[in-house]
Amino acid sequence: MFQGKKILLGISGSIAAYKIILLTRLLTKSGAEVKIVMTPAARDFVSPLTLSTLAGNPVLVELSDNASWSNHVMLGRWADIMVVAPLSCNTLAKMATGQCDNLLLATWLSATCPVMVAPAMDEDMWHHPTTKDNLTKLESFGVRILQVGNGPLASGLSGDGRMAETEEILKELEHFFFHTQQLKGKKVLITAGPTHERIDPVRFIGNHSSGKMGQALALELANRGAEVTLVSGPVQQSLNDARIEVVPVVSAQEMYDAAVAYFPFTDLAIMAAAVADYMPVTVSAEKIKKQEAAFSIELTRTPDILKKLGELKSADQLLVGFALESTNEKEYAKGKLAAKNADFIVMNSLREAGAGFGHDTNKITVFGKDGTETAFPLKSKKDVATDIVNLLMPHLNA
Repeated sequence: MFQGKKILLGISGSIAAYKIILLTRLLTKSGAEVKIVMTPAARDFVSPLTLSTLAGNPVLVELSDNASWSNHVMLGRWADIMVVAPLSCNTLAKMATGQCDNLLLATWLSATCPVMVAPAMDEDMWHHPTTKDNLTKLESFGVRILQVGNGPLASGLSGDGRMAETEEILKELEHFFFHTQQLKGKKVLITAGPTHERIDPVRFIGNHSSGKMGQALALELANRGAEVTLVSGPVQQSLNDARIEVVPVVSAQEMYDAAVAYFPFTDLAIMAAAVADYMPVTVSAEKIKKQEAAFSIELTRTPDILKKLGELKSADQLLVGFALESTNEKEYAKGKLAAKNADFIVMNSLREAGAGFGHDTNKITVFGKDGTETAFPLKSKKDVATDIVNLLMPHLNA
């Protein structure tokens, strides 16, 4: 299955390292060439001798052995993909902050190949806010993060944090090698995040959008080989992926201008941004002082990006909009689909727990102009992005 594929395995210190013995065996048996880099702590959990015997290549642990040095730059250039499994909480934190105190980290920092990680840690560590932040950082770098499992843990407890099983890692590698070129040659435009409409030099009208849904879509489409342009409003965590062109904007007008400029050259446009509906008619050049008990601002509509792209859309372009509603959700979403000349509307509801702004999860229903209605259960935004792209695939390849 993996004949001729070059796979670099990175192993960090976790009891789950024992699973890499079988993974190495199955990869080499299927024709892959496997090289292995370990952290010093990983040696406490699995033997380099065992792994080197199975891989047919020396296992590297130290940057040098006093006689020669391990060329970490060439390792990252040699591989078709680097898989860090297990990814311990400690190594995750170091990767997220750019630390470089061992060979595995030096290899990761200099790797030019795609990187996939399989986290493994105790449940409380997995759910800690710092871990979530570190995983978000890695995702923003373009790293593919495998889902952890739920079950018995090394602590004796049971819960989330188990490393993905060998079969799951093999499935992800198969997807990487044989499905990542599905959208090669396709150009995609995505908008994400909020817009900020200035009131004065320090105040603005905006919303709580994090941009995570648009970013997840950008990564999913890039993973399938598409050329992605992400027009992003002000977000706390920006994408840093060489495959994705990020165009930063602030206001609705700036987002409108960028979307209209890029749209003629795209095959697919997904408007996932939460664009402010109104902006001040007049923007004060100075900070407005607190004076009266009551204060009013005259507002006017911002430009309608989805409607404009619907007017510009050609027969061979696909246009997808988002609708975040709190009442009469289906009615408004279907109305938006028709009024904006979109091909699909992705609807989520503020009334659904775990959906909407400020969550890492989402629950959507997708309406098509052909009358189709496809509902999905609550999932991570990464998995929601996969569902959306899977739904669009037949139309992109038509």
